[in-house]
Amino acid sequence: MQPIPALPLPLDAMPDPLRRFADPNAPASARMMAARGMVPVKGGGLVMLLVQLTVDRDPDVSKAAGDTLQNLPEAVLLPACQEDRHPAIFHEVARRFSTNDDVLERLASNHAVADATIAMISKHCPERITEIIAVNQQRLLGAPEIIEALYKNRNTRMSTADRLVELAARHDVELTGIPMFEELKKAIRGQLIPEPSDEPLPSDRAFSAALEEDADQDAVDRDDVDGTEQTKEEFVSLQAKIRDMNIGEKIRMALLGNAAARSMLVRDPNRVVAMAAISSPAMSENEAKNAAQSREVSEDVLRFIGRKRDWLRSYEIKRSLCNNPKTPLALSMTFLMHLRRNDLKALARSRGIPGPLKEAAKRRSRQTE
Repeated sequence: MQPIPALPLPLDAMPDPLRRFADPNAPASARMMAARGMVPVKGGGLVMLLVQLTVDRDPDVSKAAGDTLQNLPEAVLLPACQEDRHPAIFHEVARRFSTNDDVLERLASNHAVADATIAMISKHCPERITEIIAVNQQRLLGAPEIIEALYKNRNTRMSTADRLVELAARHDVELTGIPMFEELKKAIRGQLIPEPSDEPLPSDRAFSAALEEDADQDAVDRDDVDGTEQTKEEFVSLQAKIRDMNIGEKIRMALLGNAAARSMLVRDPNRVVAMAAISSPAMSENEAKNAAQSREVSEDVLRFIGRKRDWLRSYEIKRSLCNNPKTPLALSMTFLMHLRRNDLKALARSRGIPGPLKEAAKRRSRQTE
């Protein structure tokens, strides 16, 4: 994907009628008049001129151009977004009007807009614009970063995300920016992928509803005495929605969801789903600590936690891994050397802990006396 040229554009990249107003060597008063829109330039030419002047070396001119651009009537701005202009101009327009859906919609449909700009728009644009971008297969295959951005956008329909993964898989396009991409390809293999539709499918609505019910807190309560776990009452509905999801939906939920969803998905019996949750870029150290204490997570999850260097700065995580009977013995033995004497004594008395680990804890405890 080609990078966007930096502004300001070279003067010879500006159309002839605009050059005298955009010339950085013109008097400051003349540039200020242009920045205020007080020159005989209209339509898309005015938009281009104002964008160029937003990076003028004179901060007063730059600010005036930005203010004028921001306050342009839609009758001027929107048609300009459909013209054939320099990609750097459209990129700056997309950046400055990132919350204006009408601007983004027109840019998304304009072939003169650069792939990098479409990728930027795809990260946060609303559903109706994701649908416009997602049907341009030629652009998507030429710039896989757009597919990745759409997949990670919470507003993109689940059915559209599946269609994008299937498109990439069918054309042997590797989406390195999507975690668990190989597993996703396997998950959709043999599925009937729905065609684009005007309205979201029932499964799209169910996925969106789960995202809305999610929250940034652990959904599981753990009994400190016997280690039993149960879902908090306020998340039972979310648990039911996640239970009804297919593997592809769960993997995407692990990426897009918050702590509540991840705390359920990391305990999923399907290894692929659980690993998608624990390896999610959003997984926090505190969430990892809770997972390390859980006797419902798999050995693979515990092994992943025990090998992630950033998390191993936490004493609590190392202690939790040692005290979890499901932690692979070799891993527990590694962290035994880091435990304090009181924790070593407690570990030696714990039930369910492998005998060799308990004996090693006893020996280590005596050595620290």
